[in-house]
Amino acid sequence: QVQLLESGGGLVQTGGSLRLSCAASGLPSNGYARGWFRQAPGKEREFVASVSWNGGSVYYADSVKGRFTISRDNAKNTVYLQMSSLKPEDTAVYYCAAFGESYYFKGTQPRNWGQGTQVTVSS
Repeated sequence: QVQLLESGGGLVQTGGSLRLSCAASGLPSNGYARGWFRQAPGKEREFVASVSWNGGSVYYADSVKGRFTISRDNAKNTVYLQMSSLKPEDTAVYYCAAFGESYYFKGTQPRNWGQGTQVTVSS
């Protein structure tokens, strides 16, 4: 069975940085695209970033471009989301995701989800 386990969430001040990690099990380390979504209270879950099977292609939501960086370490079967210049509007539960294909295509829904980790950015 596939398991995606997020870690690294917490409380940070505006302008600060935080790195999220997502370790996978039961999933090939180099076969599928991975990504991050987030959901704020009362809002729809939204796409944040994705990375292709080998890390060669990345895609970001406009709201995080230039501030967030997604990467993966296939030897550890782990995906990261480095978040910098954080803003209060980044506050949300962040979910790790695995897709059923090697590349992410806009609008594609993940095959697997992590449990979510809370990120709170204070002003």
